[in-house]
Amino acid sequence: MMQSPEQIKRQQELDRKLKENLGRIRKKLFVLSNKGGVGKSFVATSLALIAAKKGLQTGILDADIHGPSIAHMLGFAGMPLGVTEEGIEPIGVRDNLVAVSTASLLRSQDDSVIWRGPLKMGLLKQFLAEVRWGELDLLVIDSPPGTGDEPLSIAQLIPEMCGAIVVTSPQDVALLDARKCISFLNQLKIPVLGILENLSGMVCPHCGKRIDVFKIGGGKQAALDLQIPFLGAIPIDMAIVEASDSGKPYVLEHPESEAAKVLEAIIEEVNKL
Repeated sequence: MMQSPEQIKRQQELDRKLKENLGRIRKKLFVLSNKGGVGKSFVATSLALIAAKKGLQTGILDADIHGPSIAHMLGFAGMPLGVTEEGIEPIGVRDNLVAVSTASLLRSQDDSVIWRGPLKMGLLKQFLAEVRWGELDLLVIDSPPGTGDEPLSIAQLIPEMCGAIVVTSPQDVALLDARKCISFLNQLKIPVLGILENLSGMVCPHCGKRIDVFKIGGGKQAALDLQIPFLGAIPIDMAIVEASDSGKPYVLEHPESEAAKVLEAIIEEVNKL
């Protein structure tokens, strides 16, 4: 379909704003998985929170248009985005951390988004171009599961990504999907920072014995096979579920936990890039 002169002008203006906005963001970090339910959003929010706690000016973009969860996990569900003549105002989550999510555009948390690819790409472009992110040290992008419209759009809109983290769990099917994710990133020439294994066993709260609910070592072996870094393993912890459901950041409430230490080490590595 041929665009009108007004539409062409609008796209040119968006492209200009996109370039300006991205130029103010030092590092863009892609967090993705090819399978849902592996804890990708927990990882993305935790990385953003740790970076902000360390004094880095941080933003997080919830690119999961159909299933946004960042707003709930960070405690700003139901808060609308502010719109001014200068642009869209992100949600100020806490010191040094701002966030944007499709959830802020919905009238109810129960509303669904029924959009095809072009509409989704248009919204992501608008979030990146018209949100007043300001000067950021780090923008964390929480991608939806898979390698479809949203992650592809993000990869095309942000040509200079500092790297990507692939989140997986120990099951064979999840590891197979993680390998597909790595292939996707390699084809798009996005640096792969490594694989992070979530849901990696648990410690029994009664006897203290470790229980391997799924398997153990799958993520590490996949990283070895693919010759990419293994970023660590995060065990199952009921406190993570409770924190995510209540909007209280687990990594800030439990800074000495194994999960917090693994994620903090990742931020330290990202900071060196």
